[in-house]
Amino acid sequence: MKVRVLVSPKQGILDPQGIAVRGSLEQLGFSVSDVRVGRLVDLDIETSDESQARQMAEAMCDKLLANSLIESYEIQVRQDG
Repeated sequence: MKVRVLVSPKQGILDPQGIAVRGSLEQLGFSVSDVRVGRLVDLDIETSDESQARQMAEAMCDKLLANSLIESYEIQVRQDG
């Protein structure tokens, strides 16, 4: 099962990368009010059960992929490649 995890800083948490990207975009002439920089993790989980894949991905996020104090995550389970 294909699983995509989007990890991003929680609202209210300082995001130095987002601040740097916003500054660079503004210098290039783009008007943006906020930029948050996160990361994308694509997983191939060895199960055909969507619920089980989601549970496994949540466990991975809680144990390793996301720091629950400062980051939130979103899990997308996909049937296709």
